[in-house]
Amino acid sequence: MFTLLEKAVLGMALLRILSGGLEIFAAYLMIRFNELDKALIINGSLAFIGPLVLILTTAIGLTGLAEQVSFKKLILIILGVSFIIAGVKSN
Repeated sequence: MFTLLEKAVLGMALLRILSGGLEIFAAYLMIRFNELDKALIINGSLAFIGPLVLILTTAIGLTGLAEQVSFKKLILIILGVSFIIAGVKSN
């Protein structure tokens, strides 16, 4: 009847729920202030939070998979995440 969740999966899901809540709250603040300069400041702060959540959720997942994944695959996953962050951060 009840399914036990892995701690890593639960941690990743809770972090994503928190991130989604912050996104919704930021949208509310943008509408509430109704000023373009303040909306850009709020959006800029979200641009910092997004990659941070990506790194944290990936770290939690990799910690949970560390016993099951070979070292070579672990390096490839870390490299892939690094490419994603570099691509988003590039000018």
